[in-house]
Amino acid sequence: MNITIIGASSGIGLATVEQALAQGHKVTALSTNTASIPLHVHLTKVNGSATSGSDLKSVMVGADVVIITIGTKNKKPNTLFSDTALALVKAGVELNFKAPVLIITGFGAGDSSRFLGFFMKTVILFFLKHQYINKTLMEEIVANSELNWEIVRPGMLSNGPLTKKYKVLPNLYKGIKIGKISRADVAAFLLEEAENPAFLKKYPALTPFF
Repeated sequence: MNITIIGASSGIGLATVEQALAQGHKVTALSTNTASIPLHVHLTKVNGSATSGSDLKSVMVGADVVIITIGTKNKKPNTLFSDTALALVKAGVELNFKAPVLIITGFGAGDSSRFLGFFMKTVILFFLKHQYINKTLMEEIVANSELNWEIVRPGMLSNGPLTKKYKVLPNLYKGIKIGKISRADVAAFLLEEAENPAFLKKYPALTPFF
């Protein structure tokens, strides 16, 4: 497959790049700085911005799937996620893009915020509030678009190993438990969905088995 990964230089994005290449896929990786991404014969590195429509279009053309794994350490109010969503939707319209677009937000965005446990609710309130406000807006923009979208909401992320021992919860319900999951396992799920999308136009949550 030709896989485009936007926000590819670290975290889930970099893990997805590495796993995709190991599986034999061709990868186009977009990031503001791609220096941290190891070279590979099947990898095309593109320095660019997820909020730039022209940059997005340049890496979406010919892609069998687009995976959005952007993130920020900025705890102040910012519009990275919504700006990316707006640019992505516009690029999709201009390209008449029909391939799946898999987008990472997080459990706690959108209507999932009502199902947070006390600990995660506290973490988001004091440390990630502005990020999650903007992630919620990103979800709304994408969900109201013509993109063939899937919004993936992992639990709290860790740098743990790839285990593939996780659950995919497509629906929210009272008492839902979402635990800490490794970035490597989230990347594995994204690649499974890239090959055989089962949750398009849905909001699957990811959690390890308890």
